[in-house]
Amino acid sequence: MANAKLLRQLIKTGAEGNQEAFKRVSEQIIQDERAKNHHLLANDLEKVLYGRRNSSTPSLSALSDRLPKDKERDLPLLQIKESVRRLEDVVLSDENTSLLNEILQEHHRAETLKSHGLYPVDRLLFCGPPGCGKTLTAEVLASELGLPLAIVRIDSVVSSLLGETAANLRQVFDFISSVPMVVLFDEFDALAKERADNAEHGELKRVVNAFLQMLDAYEGKSLLVAATNHERILDPAIWRRFDEVLVFENPNLEQLRRLLSIKLRGLRREFDIDDSRIIGLFKGMSHADVERVLRRAAKDMVLAGKEFLSERHLQSAIKREDARRARTQRN
Repeated sequence: MANAKLLRQLIKTGAEGNQEAFKRVSEQIIQDERAKNHHLLANDLEKVLYGRRNSSTPSLSALSDRLPKDKERDLPLLQIKESVRRLEDVVLSDENTSLLNEILQEHHRAETLKSHGLYPVDRLLFCGPPGCGKTLTAEVLASELGLPLAIVRIDSVVSSLLGETAANLRQVFDFISSVPMVVLFDEFDALAKERADNAEHGELKRVVNAFLQMLDAYEGKSLLVAATNHERILDPAIWRRFDEVLVFENPNLEQLRRLLSIKLRGLRREFDIDDSRIIGLFKGMSHADVERVLRRAAKDMVLAGKEFLSERHLQSAIKREDARRARTQRN
């Protein structure tokens, strides 16, 4: 917690109604908490001090009514959802956690940066295998910034009609430029595949060119997040269009321990989460794999009329997950 001197200054400036001094002392307290690695507290204090950014954002229903649509099939080009996941709900590497905190701090203090001719990052690229937290991290960003999450529907954006995919992308960019949101381009490689690939037809190459031009020209209010499981096939020109690149991987043993602690919170069990043997059962799994196994184990426990989750439930669920993975690989 903040030291006594800063707390005295905070109360004194607040009692005197000195808003500028109150803000300076508050910022010192936030910096002090962040230096102690109390990032969750620091982020919450920043949101209280600077206000949530969604004050000018229309309601979810109002946004949904305004969504642009594909002319070919009359399908909405985006899906709007409210995010409730918080920073403590996601388990990331130390490097990604640090980057995420920096990004949040930049956006919480956007006005301070702008007063010095600087701006918070607004283009992020998430890379890594499926199920390792890319989509969840985008949701966390939206929740922590108090913004809606807009997911670009690739199935609607990509059209069979000549020139319509680029036209759909233009509609998307026009929409997200006017309203503050966190915008997720999932399966991003479908729009940004390498143009040098001779197997691809000219229309896709024109789409990539158009997308690059729109990214270059983008000056909107939204934070753009592109996520891909296939970063190796991205066009080389894509990479420099993003301010930060976060690489996601399967969780290591320490991250697995933290993940189990979060997912099993409030569930009575017969084993200790810190037991290395229990953690080792999940070695090599992705975040999504772990969550699926624990959900199956919990269902097994409930349907069997048991009150405590046991190692047997975990092993049974893991066996089913292994069988599922084997079927997937055969197909």
